[in-house]
Amino acid sequence: MKHVAIVDDDSTIRAILVELLSHHAFKVSAVADSQHLNKILASDPVDLVLVDLNLRHEDGLDIVRKLTARDDIAVIIVSGDRLEEADKVVGLELGAVDYITKPFGMRELIARIKAALRIRNFRPVALDKRTYHFAGWTLNIRRRRLTSSTGSEVKLTSAEFNLLVALVKAPHQILSRDQLIAATRMHNEEVFDRSVDVLILRLRRKLEDDPSKPKLVITERGVGYFFGVKVDVAYA
Repeated sequence: MKHVAIVDDDSTIRAILVELLSHHAFKVSAVADSQHLNKILASDPVDLVLVDLNLRHEDGLDIVRKLTARDDIAVIIVSGDRLEEADKVVGLELGAVDYITKPFGMRELIARIKAALRIRNFRPVALDKRTYHFAGWTLNIRRRRLTSSTGSEVKLTSAEFNLLVALVKAPHQILSRDQLIAATRMHNEEVFDRSVDVLILRLRRKLEDDPSKPKLVITERGVGYFFGVKVDVAYA
């Protein structure tokens, strides 16, 4: 039985979602804040967390940021007020797999949860023990570490890491936005399509000598992106 945790400070919403998800054979925990969520995470494995952005006493994005630093939990952002695209992009950059706005249909929510769990269960990266070397950079898949030629580590979000893995595994091969959406565990919607472009910009700022003239992550206009340098692979 999959375990879904809900973080929402509206007790009525929590009660409705607990009843709904329990009816669909999920184990459900519902809390009002991150403090109570942390107690659940410390005592019981959780597969997915629904996080409301509009909590009264803390920012839901802070909770998303901490959850997506882990690789064992899928996160869906829920919001009724913060409808701006910038909030969606930030949440997805942090590694959330989906974003849903209130009011939402119950069937839609269940479908999105099941889709997010399917994505979470597909974990080829976690089993990959290869290390990729390119243009002075080293990407260790098992340790989830990116280091420069000087040995300094560059921090990547979960979405940035998965995007880079997809690119280095297929150097000089054009990858469509749909392929990159799947690689970064994003739900296939237009707004998420645009967020791929945002992630590409963030990767370029971390990897390229001159992000305005990229030599590693190259745009194929109207098609997608490709990795433009040689990649060497070492096996653990």
